[in-house]
Amino acid sequence: MSDARRTDRRFHALADPTRRDIVRRALADELSVTALATSYRMSFAAVQKHVAVLERADLVTKRRSGREQLVRSSIDALRSVAESLDQLEEVWRGRIDRFGAVLADEAEGDQQ
Repeated sequence: MSDARRTDRRFHALADPTRRDIVRRALADELSVTALATSYRMSFAAVQKHVAVLERADLVTKRRSGREQLVRSSIDALRSVAESLDQLEEVWRGRIDRFGAVLADEAEGDQQ
């Protein structure tokens, strides 16, 4: 999968507040899907679907322990998301700085 496609999947997955919360909870500790499901006002199947979206985006990993599916967030994937946001911020800060320079030049021209 291309880096752009992987990034798109990750941002799509994180666009949902429930999925962001699942990632946050699974950062602190490895949790079963059953334990996660008790935290939300939705069906177990709905929570499973959210976890599946996160897993396809490589934001969480699942492993079986007996009859339970344990979920853990991927630090590396989250770092990748943070790096993407940092790059976007850098681009926009550069644009804002250039815009500020243009406004300053125009203000200086108006004063002359």
